Formats: sequence, structure tokens, C-alpha cells
Amino acid sequence: MSTAAEKIAAVRANIRARDPEQKEFLQAVDEVFESLTPVFEKDPKYLEAFERLVEPERQIVFRVPWIDDNGVQQVNRGFRVQMSSALGPYKGGLRFHPTVNLSVIKFLAFEQTIKNSLTTLMMGAGKGGMDFNPRGRSDREVMAVCQSFMTELYRHIGADVDVPAGDINVGAREIGYLFGQYKRIANNFTGVLTGKDLRWGGSLIRPEATGYGCVYFAQNYLKYKGESMKGKRCVISGSGNVAQYTAEKLLQLGAVPITFSDSNGYVLEPNGFTQEQINHVMELKNVKRVRISEYCAFSQTAQYFPGKKPWEVPADLAFPSATQNEIDQEDADTLVANGVKGVFEGANMPSTNEAIEVYKKANVMFGPAKAANAGGVAVSGLEMAQNSQRLQWTREEVDSHLERIMKDIFDNSLAAAQAYGLKDDIQAGANIAGFLKVADSMLHQGCV
Repeated sequence: MSTAAEKIAAVRANIRARDPEQKEFLQAVDEVFESLTPVFEKDPKYLEAFERLVEPERQIVFRVPWIDDNGVQQVNRGFRVQMSSALGPYKGGLRFHPTVNLSVIKFLAFEQTIKNSLTTLMMGAGKGGMDFNPRGRSDREVMAVCQSFMTELYRHIGADVDVPAGDINVGAREIGYLFGQYKRIANNFTGVLTGKDLRWGGSLIRPEATGYGCVYFAQNYLKYKGESMKGKRCVISGSGNVAQYTAEKLLQLGAVPITFSDSNGYVLEPNGFTQEQINHVMELKNVKRVRISEYCAFSQTAQYFPGKKPWEVPADLAFPSATQNEIDQEDADTLVANGVKGVFEGANMPSTNEAIEVYKKANVMFGPAKAANAGGVAVSGLEMAQNSQRLQWTREEVDSHLERIMKDIFDNSLAAAQAYGLKDDIQAGANIAGFLKVADSMLHQGCV
């Protein structure tokens, strides 16, 4: 008979052999697998559940043809990976970016499974998108792409089946175009998407939720360590939705957000961004849709560093809020050398596994994405609840629910880590707590 270690190694080898070219997906699986080894050793039934979980329930790949403003045909590739419905309808965002491929969508859907479980809400997990770059495209072109995308996607989604939301480059504008096309084809006004406009079924706090939630998570971790946010200098990467509202909530809690970035470089406010300055960043990125370097025309104190990452700036806390694998081992070494004591992931998997090892060796507080950035999908779940009730909750109600959910995620992750003798390894605890809820549900529902 095989030993437990041999069975674990065999399952891991089988997963890698099945999709050897899917590096992002395998990176995400490896990170979780490492954390779950003590769970598998204690009870082998969970290893069987994991082997099923990493194979999506359904993978949909489709053509997205559309006509640009010059009358020329364009063709993109669309994806929807429906990872797990063990806890409820598939739930997860849509990403429009030239880097989108099946590996990226599978990694996001897998991470989403653990994340949605941690929220304590009844949501399964999925993820989707297409390899479309919206930069430089007109509103009419974006509408045409969204309508073509939804013309295929609509047959695979529904309020009790699969409820997509936004992600990178899919904001209020895109959600509106997607919802309008769904409604036209299905002849049905239902809560089939989240991130909607407030006037037709959206939720207050939804745009802010991922950033606010990440800061709430960090606040809970700091409190556990006997510290507070007040006066902490914080480096933030990205300048989109997550970064903007991370900065806003940090400011509200007395911290000092000092950077924003995009793929061309970063901007530094040595004394910290004020609310007025954050509002200007929002206008530049959400309305004018220009590069972050344009901010320097607004501020006399700002400094712009082209081609650089903000991790070279000395700080207390770091909030990577841009994209996957933006912090590698060298960046992590730089963060630690610059005095950073906590890294809280607003983006999905922004730290490589090598970077995470650097954090752990330096005893840096680490809030992994699936826990720290779960606020967005948590409020999406609350939007689904409001849609079912045909009600809209107040801003205070939603924010109160969000703050409680983020505290529960931290507390449950810590408790799971301690239950398996892992002290305060929040990364491992989040993986364990999220996985066990899904795995137990899968086992109760049979081999399906």
C-alpha cells in the first residue's frame, strides 16, 4: 500500500502532468497544496476532494467577433471557467486584458473558490474574460465587444446558475453594456451580474469594497499584533479601483498612502495623498483614462519615477493592488530592506511564491489575496441578496457587513492555522479554512 506521502506526491504529479503549460494555474495550485499537506496527512479523504476540485466543473471557450470604428472585423477569444458550485451559484469576475488565457482564468477561478468560501456567504466560484485590450478603444467599440461577448455568455449564466462581476478593465461601463445585452436576449431583468449601477440594482460600497476590505483585513492583523493603522506609511501599486479605495480607507483610518502606479511607472507624494488628491487620481483613471504620470501636472509635491516599481520606497506597509506576480523575490527583498512590516494583497496573486518565502523568513505580516481582497466578492454577494429581496441597503448597512466579514475572514484563518499547529500563518490558515468548507460540501454531495 502507498504511504500518505506517496499518495500526496502522486496527486500533485497528476495535476502538473495534466496541464503542464498552464503556469499561472499551477502556481496557484502549488501555493494552496503546500498549505493543505497537514490536512491531507490527517485525513486522506480531503486529498480526493482536492483532486476533484482542481478540475473545473466546466470550461467554456468561445469566439468574440466584432467590428471596429474603421469597419474592420476583429476577433477575440472569450472564456468562462465554472470552477465549483459546491457552495452556491458560480461567482466571480470578468477580466478584459491582452494577457487573458485559459491558464490565467483557471488560476483566478481556483483562487476564487477559496476566497468565496472564506466570505461565509453561499457562493460557488467561477471566472471569465477575454483577450481584449480596451486601451485606446472608443465607447462604441467597447459596447460592440461587450455585446458580442454576452451573445455567447448569456446561455451559460443566470441569477441561480452563474453571476459574473467586474475585474481588470471591466467596470461600471462594461457591466452596463453586458447587462443590457443579456436583458435584450433573455428578455429577463434579473440579478445576473453584480457591480451594477445603483439606479438599476447595484449596491452601495461595491466599487469601494475590495480596497476597503483589504484595509479592514490589515487593520485586524495589526490589532492582533497590538498595533494600529495610525501614522503607517503605505506604498500602493496600481491606480485602478482597488488602489484608489485602498488609499481612501487608509487615509480615513489615519494611515498615510504615498504611492500609485501603472505599467509605465509610479508617482510618489512624500507627505501622503490627501482626499482631494485621491479624487484627482480617480478622475484621471476613471474618467479621462490616462496614465498616472499625468497626475504630476496637478501636484507640485509629486514625484514621478518612469519604469520603476513603488517597492523601492521606504514604508511600513505595502498594498500590491495591480496584477498577478508584480512582486518577485528581488522586489520582496527590497520591501523587507526598506522596513515594510506587512504586505496585504489587493490584487489577485500579486506575489510570487518566492516572494512569499521572503516575507515569511522576515516575519512580515502577510495578508494573502484570497483573504485580504475578498471584500469585493463579499459585497457582490450582498448585492445578490439585495437583488433577491428587491431592496437596496444603506451605505452604513453594507459597510458594516463588509467590516464584519473581513474580521470573520481574519479570525477564521487564524483559528484554522492554530488548529493545525501553524501558529499565525494566515496564508496557510486561509487556504485551510476556505478549502475545508468547500471540500466537506463536495463530500456531502457525492462524487459529482
